Amino acid sequence: MKPIVAALLVALAGLSAASLALGDVTIPADELVLAIVNPAAAAQDTLMIVLELRLPRALLALLVGMALAVAGTIAQAVMRNPLAEPGILGINAGAALAAMLLIVALPGASPALLPWASFAGAGAMAAAIYALSWRGGTSSLRIILIGIGLSSLAGAATTLLTAFGEIRDVQRAMIWLAGSVYDADWRKVRLLALWLSGPLVLAWLGARELDLVRFDDDTARGLGQRVDLLRALTILLCTLISGAAVAAAGLIGFVGLIAPHLARRLVGPAHSRLMPVAALTGGALVMAADLLGRTVIAPAQLPAGLVTALIGAPFLGYLLWGRRHVPA
Repeated sequence: MKPIVAALLVALAGLSAASLALGDVTIPADELVLAIVNPAAAAQDTLMIVLELRLPRALLALLVGMALAVAGTIAQAVMRNPLAEPGILGINAGAALAAMLLIVALPGASPALLPWASFAGAGAMAAAIYALSWRGGTSSLRIILIGIGLSSLAGAATTLLTAFGEIRDVQRAMIWLAGSVYDADWRKVRLLALWLSGPLVLAWLGARELDLVRFDDDTARGLGQRVDLLRALTILLCTLISGAAVAAAGLIGFVGLIAPHLARRLVGPAHSRLMPVAALTGGALVMAADLLGRTVIAPAQLPAGLVTALIGAPFLGYLLWGRRHVPA
């Protein structure tokens, strides 16, 4: 595992250097090193570009990718579904509807409320799905089916607001829904890092329980696991992690699907190894998506969520093709 982690850290370092150097204004390598190592000797415009614009953006992309990857790892274990990601729990749909309501239905509301509204929407949707799936206990299949149904309902409400809302407000909402870290700043980076520190540690400490819950309910109960309680706690944990990422950067899809699969190929299914490798992989994916989005057709920029969708859709097709002979 150590060589794999080392390789991922080297890849992240390379992506970080590219993210800081490349853009509308290219920063030469010597000026970039000077801005980081000895800021007092660097030019003020270089310092502003590197330390105030690009570094927070790169760090926010890293944190968002790590959060989405860990949430996807949890979702795939709890749902016992290799195609699961945080969106299957309704998190993305709830966040999108809440954000659309705030922007379109309450156009006078402060933009500072948007992250809190989207996080509240994600949490409310996850709670509704779990409550409706309770029948003297829960099952992965009921949670998935109810999640799909409520996500579709929330998506219909979002579309309705899009169709009848004021065009300028709808455009603002669609930019957020596309998923991007373009408005990153140090306050947002610090807030997200502080929020994620506890849930990510708890997820890693619960690796053994996630290993058990991958089996069927009877086997897990036979091994002493309180399956219903664990499922509720892990869904809450997934909501806390993914909801925070969605609140910070909007809807960046497929990272929670791709990163756990890549990590599983590298280190196997044990969650004590899988989770940190998936987190690093997810961080690298979002950083790379943001870098590509702002350099490929510069000076225009593509949202990171659009780039991950362009990567994730073929990846999903590949997974489905690989499982075409697996009985339903």
